[in-house]
Order: sequence, then C-alpha cells, then structure tokens
Amino acid sequence: MSRTSILSRPYFHSVPAAHEHMEKILWSDGAVCPHCGTLGNATKLQGKSTRPGVWKCKEKECRKQFTVTVGTVFESRHIPLPKMLQALYLMSCSKKGVSAHQLHRILGITYKSAWFLAHRIREAMRDGSLAPMGGAGGVVEADETYFGKQEDPQPSPARKGRPYINRRGAGSAGKRAVVALVERGGRVRSFHPQHADGVTVAAIVSENIARETRLMTDESRLYKKVGKQFASHETVTHSHGEYVRGDVHTNTIENYFSVFKRGMKGVYQHCSEKHLHRYLAEFDFRHNNRSALKIEDVERTRNAIKGIVGKRLTYRGPDPQVNTR
Repeated sequence: MSRTSILSRPYFHSVPAAHEHMEKILWSDGAVCPHCGTLGNATKLQGKSTRPGVWKCKEKECRKQFTVTVGTVFESRHIPLPKMLQALYLMSCSKKGVSAHQLHRILGITYKSAWFLAHRIREAMRDGSLAPMGGAGGVVEADETYFGKQEDPQPSPARKGRPYINRRGAGSAGKRAVVALVERGGRVRSFHPQHADGVTVAAIVSENIARETRLMTDESRLYKKVGKQFASHETVTHSHGEYVRGDVHTNTIENYFSVFKRGMKGVYQHCSEKHLHRYLAEFDFRHNNRSALKIEDVERTRNAIKGIVGKRLTYRGPDPQVNTR
C-alpha cells in the first residue's frame, strides 16, 4: 500500500475519527479513566455542544471527564489530533527522520509548534526497557562514537582532566559521546553519557547485557576489563584493517551509527546537546521496529501510539530524561 493512500485515511483528517483510532489502539479492552484507573466503566458523551472523544467516568467517587489523550504525552495539546497523527506517521516511516521545518510546512503549523510536537513524539518513542540484552547463545555488539561538540565540555574525572587524543592527533576531547549496544538480529540501546571513559562504559555494558552473552567489540581498551564478565569477549582490530573474522565483527552497530549520523547531518543538521538523548530514542525506535523484523510503517506507527501513555513533556518544564535513555 502506498504512503499516499495511507495518509488519505479518515483518522488523518477527521477529529472524531482520530479519537476513535487512538481509542481502538490504547483501549482495546474498554475505556480507561486516567483519573481513577477504572476500566470499562465510562460513557461517551455525545451532542452538538460536546467536544469529540470526550468520555465521563461512571465511578461514584470520580465522575470526571477525559479523552484518550489525557495522561499521555499528547495531553494539553493545541494542535488538532489528526495533524499530530500525521506527524507521528511521518516520523515513524522516515528512516532518517523528518525535520521540524518539514513538519511545519506539511502540517501548516508554526515552526515552534512543529519542533515541540516532534519532541513529544520522540518521548513517545522512548522505550526505557531494563530487560537484559543477549542471553545464552546471543551476541551483543558494543561500541562508542562521537557526534558534534559538547556545549559545556567538562574534564573527565577518570583521566584527571586529560583529553582523549589518539595517535593520529584527532581526539574525542570536547565531543559528544554516544555509546550503543546492539543485539545482533534484535534491538539497540543507545546512551549519551557525559564522558565515554572506562568506568562509565563498563557500567553501561554491565547493567544492560546478560552475563551469558557473547560480547563483541573493537580493540578499544574501554571493554577489556568488563568483557571478562561475559561468556566470551571477542574483538576485531580495526587499526590493523581487520573488520570481520568468522562471525566476529561490529558491522551491525557500525550500520546503526551510520544511519544515525546521516540523519543528524542531513536531516536535523543542528541538535542541542540537552536534546541529544531524544534523537537517540527516535533512531533506536525505528531500528527496533524495522522492516527486517517484519514491522512495517502502519504497525510501527501503532507501536509509537502505544508509547504515548503515562508520559508527559512540557515546553518549559524540567527535562526528566537528560543524559539518559
């Protein structure tokens, strides 16, 4: 089915249809009151003076009105719900993302509204899963990369303020670090720590990968000590031109970094460091819901809709996810 025919569906253009579409996805077992948590004990209000999608809880102690967006990252919105669903679909099916300027032009809303809407959608895409990756017979690739300059560079405590400099003189001092873990044939988790030093990287690897896993990295010394915790730690030596040895390689994670950097440079172009974790969540989501896992655009969008529940993001409020997944 073409993208044009999908975008012609009623819930992308009609407010009542948009509410009904989200209710089918989020309330498959009946309406859930976000105020008291009661399931299936609410009635839908209808009438000329009633806004579309308004429900009223029938619990005696509650009796409050609500819609499907209350208690979600879409709460307190000023953009019509069909346009928000259009933006969510476009961001879900575009491999390298959609810029706020592009959303502003397509949806006919201000750039400021498009920018904040895109961040709401990234918050919906954030997984936050703590389940260990890998397991018996599983392979997890770990690697770090650097993208852009730190806005407030701080010396690393682990290196007593000394910068990271490699033999060719092009070091990572003052650059934004990104650490990622990719389960081969499965999911990815990426992080933006303040410093990608041995202590920080070891903590990320140790806390997110099951001990029965085969860990694969390049020759970086960051993984040498923590690698002993796993079933095996196998490396390839990129500095000697070795990239594959049997099934030992880090090509999967390199591919992820390639898509991430192409999207950040070619589509988004500028990203404030305090928001970098949200962009990582967006690229993680699309990788974890990719076509290779038999998840196509429509289902990927439905999964993003499911992620809006229980999250809030305000324009000027404190950011609850700085430097985390």
